[in-house]
Amino acid sequence: MPQGRPPVIPDDGLTTRQRRNRPLVIVHTGPGKGKSTAAFGMALRAWNQGWPIGVFQFVKSAKWRTGEERALRLLGASGEGGTVTWHKMGEGWSWLRRSGTGHDHAAQAREGWEQVRRDLAAETYRFYVLDEFTYPLAWGWVDLDDVLETLRGRPGYQHVVITGRNAPERLVEAADLVTEMGKVRHPMDRGQKGQKGIEW
Repeated sequence: MPQGRPPVIPDDGLTTRQRRNRPLVIVHTGPGKGKSTAAFGMALRAWNQGWPIGVFQFVKSAKWRTGEERALRLLGASGEGGTVTWHKMGEGWSWLRRSGTGHDHAAQAREGWEQVRRDLAAETYRFYVLDEFTYPLAWGWVDLDDVLETLRGRPGYQHVVITGRNAPERLVEAADLVTEMGKVRHPMDRGQKGQKGIEW
């Protein structure tokens, strides 16, 4: 394994080990494909470490059966690594903001966030994936101030990964690790819809 050396050593009174093992807030954003996929790849690493994992999907339909969900559920039940708990928030609203569907998506998103807050306070998981969480934040359905305060004050050793386009700038500034996925080309640009094994 390559030994990365940080260009700056902060004068924060921490040992190298203490600084290395701080819990992180991670944001995957941008217009390109792969934000959720990268988060689930990190969840695989967390599973391998034996960490309990909580996945909270704020946008994906409860009817969708994605490959990542199936694989992580099977791994979590295998007894080999960490446990995996999967939460699908709401009724499967799309990242294209819909109205007239009969569902109160804002209320469902808020309840989803309340569950995350409860789990963070109880230190239920060591690794959290808040998939597509940037959308309820950007639309004002979930209070950004509350999210930032909760993430800053979370107890113990809990990593949190947030995915989705258009991450609010204050969330980006507060995060420890931010990756912006860019798009160079996508099959949809040529009228091709998503397909098995690529999108799910």
